[in-house]
Amino acid sequence: MIKIDITDSMRKTAHTKSKEMGVLYKSITRGKGNVFGFLGEEIVRKVLGGEDHNTRDYDLLVNNKKIDVKTKKTSVTPKSNYECSVADVTRKQDCDYFAFVRVLNDQSVGWFLGLKERDEYYNEAVYLTKGEHDPSNNYFVKANCYNLPISSLDQTVDGITDDSKLVWVE
Repeated sequence: MIKIDITDSMRKTAHTKSKEMGVLYKSITRGKGNVFGFLGEEIVRKVLGGEDHNTRDYDLLVNNKKIDVKTKKTSVTPKSNYECSVADVTRKQDCDYFAFVRVLNDQSVGWFLGLKERDEYYNEAVYLTKGEHDPSNNYFVKANCYNLPISSLDQTVDGITDDSKLVWVE
């Protein structure tokens, strides 16, 4: 994973986009997670580059690959056994890859966790239903979702990442 210090400019952009977006239909956070989602996009853009697209299906276009960014807020530095989640309601998204990010609750720092090709993600992930207990993290699932540990993500992807620019930390 790559640790990224979040700048005032990144926070300002994320807060502006969040205000413009409002609350999404079926949002489990009722709009409270929008800022974190946009901070996740800022982090991925800083790591991978690319163009902002913000469609229903994907957030960024990087070397003609459609990347959808999935962000969770956190109170701790993520560990490789922590889970990355994709909500079942977004199963039909037309993207090529998912990029996963964690952002500290105070919005001071975030971590680019890695990438996974969309179909590979669904083939490898564990499906959990709302209310189900996830024994891997002692969490009761708030919405049907697919979970995969950070350790199963790809750290580099041909045509998307430039290995020479990435400094991975654990």
